Amino acid sequence: MRILIIGDFHYPDRADFPNEIFEYLNGEKFDLVLCTGDLTELSILDELKKFGPVKIVQGNMDWKFKHPNKHVISIKNLKIGLIHGHQVHPRGNLEKLSALAKSMGVNILISGHTHKQSIIKYAGGKLLINPGSASGAWSFVADGIPSFIIMETDEENVFIEKIRLINNNFEREPLSFRISELK
Repeated sequence: MRILIIGDFHYPDRADFPNEIFEYLNGEKFDLVLCTGDLTELSILDELKKFGPVKIVQGNMDWKFKHPNKHVISIKNLKIGLIHGHQVHPRGNLEKLSALAKSMGVNILISGHTHKQSIIKYAGGKLLINPGSASGAWSFVADGIPSFIIMETDEENVFIEKIRLINNNFEREPLSFRISELK
């Protein structure tokens, strides 16, 4: 299964429309698009739907519309949780994200809110993924670099590509994890 993980656009209140990201992804198709919320403008959702079926969660800045606060997606022998991340204080706290993943019964927890891209295999075997901000929107802890993630799964592995737009160039960093090691 091929999945686009993206979010925290904050368009137009904190960032410009992420033209470069959408141009880069133009023509791509995904089995699923997982969005961490904070679109702040519904036109972003229309753009995301061009890439595949979308699961989205409510961001703390999504005042114009209502989405679920969380999703749990089952893919064969893998369970993926999707939240925005504003449920965790302090922002991005790994221990609390891992505890939330455990309470949701998921191997992988995808969250946003910090705008800082990260992939961490945390103590206890939970994989914590944050795609960062697709527009590079400002936050307290982020570097302002537009980013997103492409994830693929097979029977035994999770393959992740961290993608960041730095100085008008897309930088890609591949990672892989064995599903049997994700608790």
